[in-house]
Amino acid sequence: MQVRAKKNLGQHFLNDLDAAQRIVDGLQDYANYKKVLEIGPGMGVLTQYLVKKTDYETYLIEIDKESVDYLRKNYLEFTGTRLIDGDFLRYPLENIFGDEKFAIVGNFPYFISTQIFFRVLEYKDQCVEVVGMLQKEVAVRLAAKPGNKDYGILSVLLQAYYDIEYLFSLGPEVFTPPPKVNSGIIRLVRNFDKKLACDPKHFKMLVKMAFNQRRKTLRNALRAMQLPDHPLLTKRAEQLGVEEFTTLTLLWEANGYLGA
Repeated sequence: MQVRAKKNLGQHFLNDLDAAQRIVDGLQDYANYKKVLEIGPGMGVLTQYLVKKTDYETYLIEIDKESVDYLRKNYLEFTGTRLIDGDFLRYPLENIFGDEKFAIVGNFPYFISTQIFFRVLEYKDQCVEVVGMLQKEVAVRLAAKPGNKDYGILSVLLQAYYDIEYLFSLGPEVFTPPPKVNSGIIRLVRNFDKKLACDPKHFKMLVKMAFNQRRKTLRNALRAMQLPDHPLLTKRAEQLGVEEFTTLTLLWEANGYLGA
């Protein structure tokens, strides 16, 4: 039995076993968790290597009914709650992990990859490692540093909590069907030494507003927040790191949330 790749789900099945092994081996921080969730396992190309690992227990979440049936028939160890027939973006992960720490791995559907990482941020105090394959330009963006044109909202929000490393690239030829873009694999490792000195919700609001008009100086991009004058306001959003965005958020908070 083969699973038919469905365009509406953005399915491109990895067929390079060496690459699959490298992705699974990208999970390295498992001293800090005992459970791993694979998103969108499809026909189990990553799963076959995950189940060989004895350092953690693997769980699967898959939205495609045909893939779920395939996995149930070919991976008999995934019974009960270890194979979730559902949508990662909506499924309450506490139903799987309670308050335990966990990791995430997967060949992420490209059209929802940024949504996946916003979801990761919702569980940032439990999700301690992520190894994911996504469209290369998005992977580069998430790992980008300040001053880089690829640096953006999600770069800042993720780097406020995670250390991010770009691991390697893959071309379209290792997928069935081949996508029209190259792919990139990144690793996120939760850094619990990274603590925001401001309210995370305010931080997110300010970062999003700053990048919504990234060509403008922050004095103009953040005009609605009515911030008192500060040297950082002469810069543009892409020039600031997490600490500098925190400084501006604290300034906004100290100013009574004017313009909020």
